[in-house]
Amino acid sequence: MSDDLTDAPFTTIFEPFRIHSVEPLTMTTRAQRREHLRDAGYNLFQLRAQHVLIDLLTDSGTGAMSRDQWAAIQHGDESYAGSPSFYIFADAVRELFPFEHVIPVHQGRAAEKILFSALGGAGKVVPNNTHFDTTRANVESTGAEALDLVIREGRDATSDHPFKGNMDVDALEALLAERAADVPCVMMTITNNSGGGQPVSLANLRSVREVCDRYGKPLFLDACRFAENAWFIREREAGQGDRDVADIVREVAGLADGMTMSAKKDPMGNIGGWLALNDDDLAQECRTMLILTEGFPTYGGLAGRDLEALAQGLEEVVQHDYLRYRIRSTAYLGEALQERGVPVLTPIGGHAVYIDARALAPHLSPLEYPGQAVAVALYELGGIRSCEIGTVMFGRQPDGTEVPASMELVRLAIPRRTYTQSHIDYVIEVCERLAAAAPSLPGYRISAEPPVLRHFTARFEPLT
Repeated sequence: MSDDLTDAPFTTIFEPFRIHSVEPLTMTTRAQRREHLRDAGYNLFQLRAQHVLIDLLTDSGTGAMSRDQWAAIQHGDESYAGSPSFYIFADAVRELFPFEHVIPVHQGRAAEKILFSALGGAGKVVPNNTHFDTTRANVESTGAEALDLVIREGRDATSDHPFKGNMDVDALEALLAERAADVPCVMMTITNNSGGGQPVSLANLRSVREVCDRYGKPLFLDACRFAENAWFIREREAGQGDRDVADIVREVAGLADGMTMSAKKDPMGNIGGWLALNDDDLAQECRTMLILTEGFPTYGGLAGRDLEALAQGLEEVVQHDYLRYRIRSTAYLGEALQERGVPVLTPIGGHAVYIDARALAPHLSPLEYPGQAVAVALYELGGIRSCEIGTVMFGRQPDGTEVPASMELVRLAIPRRTYTQSHIDYVIEVCERLAAAAPSLPGYRISAEPPVLRHFTARFEPLT
């Protein structure tokens, strides 16, 4: 057999792992799911997990850990102070993110809370390409303004710009020229979750860095999907195609002064996170807050076993075979939905496919919450739990008014190493049926809501 035949690439997507243990799924009927929705106030966050067939609510902490991560758990040391597990964890972080201070926390929002407790405050403004929900809430809880400066293409669901997560550098320059004294730092979210899981280019990061340097402002990364962003840089940005993903990650980190991390995403953990930075004085202030709210600086709200599992996850997530499978299998879902007439945000992102609910249900106004309507219908039809990323999540303003979000999306977030291709084929089938029923979907109203982060606990009623 010739080398030409044996070396020819194959097109079948398959998981670069074997299944070691399984978790049973509970099958439900549509009538049962209707009852579960009523009990949950039509809020998918309030459903019991055992009533969900395919759970695409989030990719945060919902993935499967590897054999080697489970082995690392057995190695965990639970000393209160100075655990060797912390130093294994910190070394693994610095292997990719060479920051001087590594501060563990129980999850990403804790890192945000600590950072903005130190940097935020009334009258201040924190620019970002797009803040995600907890980032925005933690900024605004200090009295500061969370300002989104994503490029124009990033607000257009149909644009095919390869780096729709990029920041509008001219807008950042204009902000700093006018209000530099009010800006404590600049944030960049990679990949840009609220904007459809879209990546940020190296060129854009370099340009943002240059602006920050001119005005003396630190640049922080919300880097929880750093490996997926680096893979997109490798695949889409000129001159990057032959680079190792880990080297791209290091260059990205080298452009920043610090980072927040939810290690429940790319670092492959079920819990955990960190705040990392170079400024000694700021790090001391953050460690003091850590001790008050999370724990001692060498465990930060985590067990030693968690720290060791994250160290191993950081090694696994930058492997090219894994990332190739991860990005391609997500694209498989998005491309199949496009072929079946389901409008999705393009290009397909790394961790999720985003249904364009505004295009799918144009008969619903933004304040009838089309994203929520589509997400509820997806669960009722096929037991698939998803997440609205639209006016429910971002419409309520700090002054109490409500403004339609720039896009009405439904996120199908793919947990890492959890579902097989046949599970995804089932999702495709349910979405196709949903598209056929979309013209008859009812809108929703909010019957009860908290003052912040309402999407987690609000209750809804269908409009009749």
